[in-house]
Amino acid sequence: MLKIPAANGIIERDETPMEKEIASLHRMEFQFSDIFYFCRKGFEAIVEDEVTQRFSSEELVSWNLLTRTNVNFHYVSLRLTVVWVIGVIVRYCFLLPLRFTLAAIGITSMIVGTTVVGQLPNSSLKNYLSEVVHLTCSRILVRALSGTIHYHNKENKPQKGGICVANHTSPIDAIILTNDGCYAMVGQVHGGLMGVIQRATVKACPHVWFERSEIKDRHLVTKRLREHVADKNKLPILIFPEGTCINNTSVMMFKKGSFEIGGTIYPVAIKYDPQFGDAFWNSSKYNIVSYLLRIMTSWAIVCHVWYMPPMVRKDGEDAVQFANRVRSAIARQGGLTELPWDGGLKRAKVKDSFKEEQQKNYSKMLVRNGSQGSLSAGTESD
Repeated sequence: MLKIPAANGIIERDETPMEKEIASLHRMEFQFSDIFYFCRKGFEAIVEDEVTQRFSSEELVSWNLLTRTNVNFHYVSLRLTVVWVIGVIVRYCFLLPLRFTLAAIGITSMIVGTTVVGQLPNSSLKNYLSEVVHLTCSRILVRALSGTIHYHNKENKPQKGGICVANHTSPIDAIILTNDGCYAMVGQVHGGLMGVIQRATVKACPHVWFERSEIKDRHLVTKRLREHVADKNKLPILIFPEGTCINNTSVMMFKKGSFEIGGTIYPVAIKYDPQFGDAFWNSSKYNIVSYLLRIMTSWAIVCHVWYMPPMVRKDGEDAVQFANRVRSAIARQGGLTELPWDGGLKRAKVKDSFKEEQQKNYSKMLVRNGSQGSLSAGTESD
C-alpha cells in the first residue's frame, strides 16, 4: 500500500512485527482478505526492499547541485539552472584539470618512491621512509579529491600487530585512512595500472596481495594473515569485511574470516557527507574510470572517521558473534543502519536454503497462531 513518501525512501513501512500482524489477522474461518498482509509485504519488497536499495546512491532530501536528486524532485527553477551551469563550468573546466594533475603526481610519486625505497635492505630506516612515502602520496591523492576529512578519537588509532576493520563505501576508503596513518593492505593481485602500483608498494611495505587462485584457498589466506599479525613490528592490516561497497547508509554482514585470525580488532566507522559529493561506487553500473571521473567532478569529498576502542574476542564467543558485535559498534558510531544481509547479494541471488528457512518460519507462525485460535474457540464453546 503506497503512502506519503518517507524522507529516506519511496514507501512508508508498517514496522509492526510479523508475528503480531499474523496473530491479529487470524480467524477461525479463512477469508480472502487474510492474504492482503502477505500481498502488501510482497509489493513493498518489489517496490523498495531493504537490500538492493543499499547498492544504489542514497537519496537526498535536497538537491546538491550535482546530477543526483531524490524521488520527490519535480522542478528546478531558472535561477537554480543558471547556478548549476556555472557549477558545471567550474567543476569540469577548473577543478577537474587541477585534480587530475594532482592525482597524476600522487600516483607517479607512489610508484617511484616505493620502488626506490624497496631497493633498500630491511631496516628501521626503510620502514620509516616507506611510511613517509605512503603518507605523503596519500595526502596528495586526498587533495586531488578536494577531500575534507574529520578524524575523531585519535587515541584509538590502530596499532602495529592489530587488524583495522571498517565499513566499506568506496575504493577511496583506503586513501582516506592512509591519509592519517599507514596500513598493510590485503587484496587480490590486479593487472594494469593497479597491478603496477601493487608490485611497487609491496617492495617497500608488507602488503598482503593474493593471486586469484590463492584467494579462494581460505586456509592459505588465514595462514598468511596470522603470520602478519604475529609480527608486532608490522603495520596493522586494513580489512573491509563487507567485501563490497555499500551506499553510505548501512553496514551489512561482516565476513567471519577477518575475525578468525586472532589478535586485536580496531574498529573504524566511516561516514561521508552526500551534500558535497557521492562517494559510493556502484560497481555494477560504473567502471572504475567512470567512477573516478564522477567523484573528481563533484564539489568535494567530505567525511568523518571515528577511531573506536580496540575489541578482542570474548571467551566462548565464535567468529560470527564477534563479527556481529564489531559491526553493531561501527553502525552505532557512524549512525548507519545495521543489516544482517550478505553484501554478496549485490551480484548473486538469494540461496534457496534461505528462502526455505523463511517459508518454514511463516508456517510455524501460522500453525502456532492457529493452535492458539483453536484453543480459545474450544474454551468459548465449553
